[in-house]
Amino acid sequence: MKRLKLTTWIVIGMVLGIAVGYACHGSIADPQELKAVADYFGLVTELFLRLIKMIVAPLVFTTLVVGVGKMGDAKSVGRVGMRTLAWFLGASFVSLLLGALVANWLQPGAGLNLPLPDSHASTGIRAGAINVKEFVTHLVPKSIVQAMAENEILQIVVFAAFFSLGIIAVGEHGKGIVTLLEQVSFVMFKVTGYVMAFAPVAVFSALAHVVAIQGLGILVSYGTFMGVFFGALALLWCVIIAAGAVVLRGRVFDLVRGVRTPMLLAFSTASSESAYPKLLEQLERGGVPRRISSFVLPLGYSFNLDGSMIYCTFATLFIAQAYGIELSFVQQATMLAILMLTSKGMAAVPKASLVVIAATLGQFNIPEAGLLLILGVDTFLDMGRTATNVLGNSVAAAVVTKWEGQLGPVLSDDEYEAMVSARETEKV
Repeated sequence: MKRLKLTTWIVIGMVLGIAVGYACHGSIADPQELKAVADYFGLVTELFLRLIKMIVAPLVFTTLVVGVGKMGDAKSVGRVGMRTLAWFLGASFVSLLLGALVANWLQPGAGLNLPLPDSHASTGIRAGAINVKEFVTHLVPKSIVQAMAENEILQIVVFAAFFSLGIIAVGEHGKGIVTLLEQVSFVMFKVTGYVMAFAPVAVFSALAHVVAIQGLGILVSYGTFMGVFFGALALLWCVIIAAGAVVLRGRVFDLVRGVRTPMLLAFSTASSESAYPKLLEQLERGGVPRRISSFVLPLGYSFNLDGSMIYCTFATLFIAQAYGIELSFVQQATMLAILMLTSKGMAAVPKASLVVIAATLGQFNIPEAGLLLILGVDTFLDMGRTATNVLGNSVAAAVVTKWEGQLGPVLSDDEYEAMVSARETEKV
């Protein structure tokens, strides 16, 4: 009998999680008891995310150093880096612009049938958490040990880049280090396989936790807002795929089919980190070599959060519309410029999208309390944002690989397993 694929198990986990969460929400009347039950589900998800965090830092470091080391020279590294950042900047601008266009077109905040929070109400979001100075200083780690302990991906990338350039500079003397780190990465991918086997259970628990506490009724109250936002995400998906098709042609559809499992995982857990190990594997199956994907993806997790950026402009204008505040064309253009800069510090801050939005609201005298309008459904919205981030980074990695002339064929399961086996045997 053929075993079910991980994607199928994740879908089953999602459906069961929603059903069990809804049953708990409807049958447990005491809020304290309901929260206690939901917390048990949340505990399982938290354990899974901790397991993921346990392996992400060594995976990012080893695969990035090996990837850059195998590029051979600093010139190649610089070329790949410039192409990657150029794509990221273009994708960021399009995402922000699309969020503004959809919000202006459909006006989801106008005539909102919900009570508006008092303009002086506290949201608990620290709006000053992202600024240019903190972002720039945050780039460089005080200690690589601390950066890895705290899973500061951007800092790990910066250290790994310097470390990799050092390896390239010493020539033959650095090959032994690359070989050692490649062997470490093989071990980490084995560990990743063990962790990912737990993914469907984590997905079940994550959705059961959210639905048990929130219920499905909140989706009805915010139906228009959520529907318009997910429609905007769908439009952004089309734009990302179309942009990828310009470079990849028909291969872009193979790519999207290939990364559906990490996208589902990111959607159900609202965590990009949970998708990272599986995403590396699926991109390699799709012809993107690890030496490029391991360079592009960590940068993308810091600089290419397409789903988060469309949300920033969309939510900011939604809140302004809810309070009846009109922003001129010049003000909205200024808002886009501010978000292009501040959004690049997102990866370093918890609940980063909300923090960026809070800071932006203050710039245009829009009540920060308006965030209370969206906090109740932010978890559901975060699922869509996170899946979109994964799609955007997947297409970026494939496009950069194509530009480098290194995009390989799409591998079947048997071909991929044979390639991995041969690579591991070669290094023994």
